[in-house]
Amino acid sequence: METLLIVDDDLSLLESLKMHFEDIEHEGAPRYQVVTATSAAEALRVAHEVMPGVVILDMKLPDRTGLDIIEEMKSLCGDARIILVTAFHDMETTIRAMKAGAFDYIHKPFPDLTALDIVVSRALEYRQLSRRAATVNVETAAARLGDIVGTSPLIQQLVKEIGKVSASRATVLINGESGTGKELIARVIHNYSYDEPKPFIGINCSAIVDTLLESELFGHEKGAFTGANAVKPGKFELAEDGTIFLDEIGDMSLMLQAKLLRVLQEREFERVGGVKRIKLRARVIAATHRHLADEVASGRFREDLYQRLKVITLQIPPLRERREDIPLLVQHLLERINEKVHKRVTRVPPEVLAHLTRLPWRGNVRELENVLTRAVVLAPGEVLLSENLPALEPAQPEHGPHTNGHAHGPQGPGGSALPNFLVAHIDDPSRIPTLEEAERMLIELTMNVTKGHKGKTCQILGISRPTLERKLQKYGVRQDQQP
Repeated sequence: METLLIVDDDLSLLESLKMHFEDIEHEGAPRYQVVTATSAAEALRVAHEVMPGVVILDMKLPDRTGLDIIEEMKSLCGDARIILVTAFHDMETTIRAMKAGAFDYIHKPFPDLTALDIVVSRALEYRQLSRRAATVNVETAAARLGDIVGTSPLIQQLVKEIGKVSASRATVLINGESGTGKELIARVIHNYSYDEPKPFIGINCSAIVDTLLESELFGHEKGAFTGANAVKPGKFELAEDGTIFLDEIGDMSLMLQAKLLRVLQEREFERVGGVKRIKLRARVIAATHRHLADEVASGRFREDLYQRLKVITLQIPPLRERREDIPLLVQHLLERINEKVHKRVTRVPPEVLAHLTRLPWRGNVRELENVLTRAVVLAPGEVLLSENLPALEPAQPEHGPHTNGHAHGPQGPGGSALPNFLVAHIDDPSRIPTLEEAERMLIELTMNVTKGHKGKTCQILGISRPTLERKLQKYGVRQDQQP
């Protein structure tokens, strides 16, 4: 029988979780012995007494936060797996929690307890596979998450992985399509890997010809080649004990791949034309939009270098696979673009937001930012209308009487059918809804069209079921006709 410690100051939730886990059986016997605590101090005392295998720890406790006591909890419980629970969606805290050694970080209220059951079971499996304590490295730097925006499951998982990666110095390979933000992810990993500022040196391997790239990477001595009039340190040297970021490494020539492999193996290099061995102290993060396994199979990339680079691999999802994040991205990018071009475009009509959400976005977030920048520059006032955007074509052909989940009605500025209750807003810019208002209206509209069928609503809006449930609760959308 495994001991499960649940820590939460919500007594009703605590009792509910206790009863739930005590009812779970394994091979005819109770699987868990459940103990509870309502404060950080009590949790630490109970943990020392019972040595739980898994701890479900609420982030907000009366005396201290769950994040504050992770280190103490792990020192008391050895290899216990700690699952942090919070009512707030905070990416920075997610990274801090994962880096501090939390096994997982989940949000409440729980739509159902199945997801929590799975996490607890997985935590026990990992504990049995590895009977050793995880490295604890509490984040103390003031670095921010920058421009990572989104609440989709794919982004939440990526943020958790970043937290784990930041606790080590292992080489990282970042995969992702062009425009997904590979350098952004590299910078976040760098910022969260150190307690004090360190150099972050990036170089685009596809933007420099081979004859110059070697010098850029490793530096050169005076007289090494024509035009080398002085000693020049390379990127690997300038990175010191920080991070060297090799962007688009899949475009590197085979000759330079061989030299890079030797550097990664020996952790030493020489400047071009030099003989002095220089220690490689920097962490290496590489990124590519190519599938390196396919490049290896075709002979365009060295397999031994590929193995060296993919110690840890992060996959950045394309924008079309996390469409539920587009409204948040639009809001975030508009704030940044307005500041850059000295405009104040803050309102997006629902039909424009709907089109933006359904576009294919082959250029991903970079393309979205470019489209919004052009629209903001051309906008005459505070409203972002479709006439300020390039032609907006649906990502897929339209079918059926309720295309895109919209009832037939008058045409909006972009040629899309609008529901009657929005038509009045088009001729009066002051009544254009905010992004949140537009999102709420779109959800209400789609729920009406689908007669409350949540599965169809998710399909039309391009969002996941948990995201829909969260937004229904957030906006107080009535669900009288749910299936």
